[in-house]
Amino acid sequence: MTEWTEYRLGDIVEINPTESIKKGTIAKKIGMDVLQPYCRAIPSFSVEPYSGGSKFKNGDTIMARITPCLENGKTAMVNILDENEIGFGSTEYIVFRAKETITDPYFVYYLVTSNTVRNPAIKSMVGSSGRQRVQTDVVANLSINLPPLETQQKIASLLSSLDDKIELNNRINDNLEQQAQAIFKSWFIDFEPFGREMPENWQIGKLSDIAEISSGKRPPMKQTDITNEVQIPLVGAASIMGYTNRTLYNEPILITGRVGTHGIIQRFRTECWPSDNTLVVKAESYEYVYQLMRNIDYGNMNRGSTQPLITQSDLGKIECIIPDTGTLLKFEKIIGSVFEKHFANCRENQTLANLRDTLLPKLMSDEIDVDSVQL
Repeated sequence: MTEWTEYRLGDIVEINPTESIKKGTIAKKIGMDVLQPYCRAIPSFSVEPYSGGSKFKNGDTIMARITPCLENGKTAMVNILDENEIGFGSTEYIVFRAKETITDPYFVYYLVTSNTVRNPAIKSMVGSSGRQRVQTDVVANLSINLPPLETQQKIASLLSSLDDKIELNNRINDNLEQQAQAIFKSWFIDFEPFGREMPENWQIGKLSDIAEISSGKRPPMKQTDITNEVQIPLVGAASIMGYTNRTLYNEPILITGRVGTHGIIQRFRTECWPSDNTLVVKAESYEYVYQLMRNIDYGNMNRGSTQPLITQSDLGKIECIIPDTGTLLKFEKIIGSVFEKHFANCRENQTLANLRDTLLPKLMSDEIDVDSVQL
């Protein structure tokens, strides 16, 4: 490879660099549960007293080292900290940091997400079934063909332009969500268009009166059913866990956690497979039910002793306002148009992600010259 030089990964990046946070110090925490599959951005964080875990700075890449999180694409680049601020997270992260004048931080992120690092890391896993972990020393000793710093920056810039657009679309979608919530609150909590009183022809009922609620199913267990090539989302309680080549639903549904994480409502209008940790909700008044579910206090419904648990019956018994048909149709039309823009952004993001994932291995292996790629 012209101008590309072979190195040991541990010689070109710092792996689990040493940082210090005193126990009890309030700091930003990035939990494993908030990372999205194959997504560079970190969507949220909490602020908690430090009691242990991996430590990192802005520009570091954090990669899950435990199954199935690594296989499901939980790798991200830290960007939610202030200058010189130290954050922390799960003990199940491996932290990668670029070495100044040798590697570019963004290039390191894309290198770690590429099969050059990812596949050997997965193959190195050892431990009991379901709790296998990457062997860090195997990763550190990987042989890496590294381009000059200038070429690294060009590759990183090209791939980042795609991820930047994905993140912009996600911010736009967050704003669209806020607009829809504001309208819902105005109409159905504050009753502003109706003289600030609930109309007499509205009723108080249960969620099961206007929605069909069922449980998701255990994901396909055959290895041939689990794939990253066929993009049918395998949906868990909080996020997409991976991808499968089988379909359980192919219609507008809402998915929320049955076991584990509660209060996160996921929208799907295309093929997907909700896992048995989820509840699936179908309704003609899709947008109205979605907003209702975002306003439920799930804490009062928890039946679990070791982890949160709610049932179909619990969700179905939630008391709710049932407006007249005309009002519901008007709300569906207004909010539906908002979420058409939301859905279009999601479709564009999938296209951008597919392009990024196609270019990534070719750029990292010098199969194509970065200067020859035009987006």
